[in-house]
Amino acid sequence: MKMRFKHFINPVETVKKIMNYYIEEGHIVLDCTVGNGNDTIDLAKLVGKSGKVYGFDIQERAIIHTQRKLTQLNLDGNVELINDGHEHIDKYIDDKLDFIVYNLGYLPGGDKSIKTRSSTTIESLNKSLLLLSNNGLLLITCYIGHDGGKDEKDAVENLLKSLDQNEYNVLQFNFINQKNNPPILYGVEKL
Repeated sequence: MKMRFKHFINPVETVKKIMNYYIEEGHIVLDCTVGNGNDTIDLAKLVGKSGKVYGFDIQERAIIHTQRKLTQLNLDGNVELINDGHEHIDKYIDDKLDFIVYNLGYLPGGDKSIKTRSSTTIESLNKSLLLLSNNGLLLITCYIGHDGGKDEKDAVENLLKSLDQNEYNVLQFNFINQKNNPPILYGVEKL
C-alpha cells in the first residue's frame, strides 16, 4: 500500500516547503519575528556560509534562546539577531533581501500580552517591501484566534490588496473548512 503525503498540513509547514524550494545558498534573508528560533535556524541552514540571516524580536528572551540554539548547531556565523521591533528594520538593514518571513501574534509558550500589533506590523511590512529584491518572496502567517489577531490580519490584508499588481503578486492561503480560527498565510512576490 502506498503511503499518502499530506500537502496541506498548516501554514507553518507550507512556509517551510516554500523556504526549502526557494531559498538558495548565498541569499540574504530576514526573519521579522524570531520567536522560538525555528525559522531562523532553517534559514541559516538554507543560505549557507555565504548567505546572511537577519532576525528581529522585541523579546530579549527569544533572542537569547535562539542565539544559544544557533551556537549549538554551529550556525551563528552568518546570523545577526536584533533585539528590537520589526518596525525598525530600516535602521539595521541596507541589503536587498531575497526572502522575508513573519509569524504574527505572540511567542508560543511566552507572555501572551506581548504580541505583534497592527500599527507596527504595517510599518514593518511597508519597509520590508522596499527592501525586498526583484523576484523576492515575503511570507506572512497571521494568527487570528487571539485578542487583536483578526484586526492585525485585516490590516495586513488591506495593505496587500492595495499593492500594484504590476509590481507584486499576492496570494492568500486559507483553510476555509477548519474551525477554531486557523492561521492565514499570505505570500508576496516582488516582480
